[in-house]
Amino acid sequence: MAGVMAVHHKQPSTVFLSSSLSDFNGFKLTASLQYKRRARHPKGALRVTASSAKKILIMGGTRFIGIFLSRLLVKEGHQVTLFTRGKAPIAQQLPGESDSDFADFSSKILHLKGDRQDFDFVKSSLGAQGFDVVYDINGREAIEVEPILDALPNLEQYIYCSSAGVYLKTDYPPHFETDAVDPKSRHKGKLETESLLQSRGVNWTSLRPVYIYGPLNYNPVEEWFFHRLKAGRPIPIPNSGIQITQLGHVKDLATAFVKVLANEKASKQVFNISGEKYVTFDGLAKACAKAGGFPEPEIIHYNPKEFDFGKSKAFPFRDQHFFASVEKAKSVLGLQPEFDLVEGLTDSYNLDFGRGTFRKAADFTADDIILGKKLVLQS
Repeated sequence: MAGVMAVHHKQPSTVFLSSSLSDFNGFKLTASLQYKRRARHPKGALRVTASSAKKILIMGGTRFIGIFLSRLLVKEGHQVTLFTRGKAPIAQQLPGESDSDFADFSSKILHLKGDRQDFDFVKSSLGAQGFDVVYDINGREAIEVEPILDALPNLEQYIYCSSAGVYLKTDYPPHFETDAVDPKSRHKGKLETESLLQSRGVNWTSLRPVYIYGPLNYNPVEEWFFHRLKAGRPIPIPNSGIQITQLGHVKDLATAFVKVLANEKASKQVFNISGEKYVTFDGLAKACAKAGGFPEPEIIHYNPKEFDFGKSKAFPFRDQHFFASVEKAKSVLGLQPEFDLVEGLTDSYNLDFGRGTFRKAADFTADDIILGKKLVLQS
């Protein structure tokens, strides 16, 4: 589907791409001239300081990570455009966000409507705009990135959201950025994208989150536990429950994305991003209970090989140890996560599930199969 080559504010008015930056939300003409001057430099070099205003494109940006990232970038004075298909509102008020802050953000965020699978439109529309920096939040395949690079030969930095799921399973955790990767992983498209960015000689940075949680999470991570805690149900956890995993708060991830912007230390680097501490599955169930003010839950352990759950997903995490070192991000970027696990889960609960909002309705089908068999065995 070809998009409309226009920049949209949250308001119904439309500003065509050929307009100067002085037309966009009060940006001064001097900023526009700065953008044009920077475009003459060779590609791939960092040419601006972190405090310089930049013309930023976010591929995606209306779900979860992009919502928090775009707000941080706008607050820092950058001109931010979201490239989306326009199916979701470009600006939505966050839980706990003041009306004035939301109004300020809504007046400044821009929209380029299109489908990133329409490669011809991507090339023409992005080339007409001439962005300085691209944040690729929703890219999954390298073929989706090539047209962006073709359209922006003078791009200063390409910042990519990869995944810690690219690592090859190891007997020696945690995962480090230098560890072997799995070319057969379901995230192999992200590996191929990182390889493409390297081969094209652009200045790139890739962030590899582990499990992400926080308000507006569209993956049923903490929400899965909150549903069961609210219903007063036991928490079914596969095998021993001492499997170790790791969660990182979405706001800390957004901060990491901002810290790599125009940062020479982040040039052509990969960073694991997550919380500092690890947690067992049983510990996570207890942490969610504490965050939501629920009694400590009853935990039921089961052998998943004994059950046929059909299409139901019995548990939201991979049944293995899975965690990564974030020491590189801490030492190189100076990243210090704001939230420990219980604080972060409390933030998520208070601003989302605790207000009665969630992405997926409760589905206890798999739970009932597990509990039913457990009751039969006990009788």
